[in-house]
Amino acid sequence: MNIDDPSDALFWAERRVLGIQTKLHQWATDDTGRRFNDLFNLVCDPAFLLVAWERVRTNRGARTAGVDGISAHAVRLSGREDLFLDRLRRDLKTQTFIPLPVREVMIPKGGSGKLRRLGIPPVGDRVVQAALKLVLEPIFEADFLPCSYGFRPKRRAQDAGLDQVPLRSGL
Repeated sequence: MNIDDPSDALFWAERRVLGIQTKLHQWATDDTGRRFNDLFNLVCDPAFLLVAWERVRTNRGARTAGVDGISAHAVRLSGREDLFLDRLRRDLKTQTFIPLPVREVMIPKGGSGKLRRLGIPPVGDRVVQAALKLVLEPIFEADFLPCSYGFRPKRRAQDAGLDQVPLRSGL
């Protein structure tokens, strides 16, 4: 494999992130009182930022720009994704990263004809949020009970209790 090939780099980044997530989850499960003091370095880790970027880039909202007018799609088309991630990492490491305000748009709410607010963060903020999620989720997941369903990976609130209800045939 060639680490300079973007697909190879993503493959290895995903493996690294998954390995670290597994360790974080195991440590949080083994010692419920454990303190995780050095998570910031993981958020700034190039592998975490690359995986976070991939999630933001392939998200349905990738063509939507924040207040800075830049979308993930535009960054991708520019061919300067490496520069974008390097700058983001540098700003995080030097503590000069400043989240921008979200762009607010009004979207229709269901079939009622009413509108609701939708906040669209800038693409850099979305990547940082995704990286934070990659780091924090395995730690907090260790605290949830198996019967907790809302806002969890591969679970829906609608599925809560279904594993506890005996299935009867013929109904």
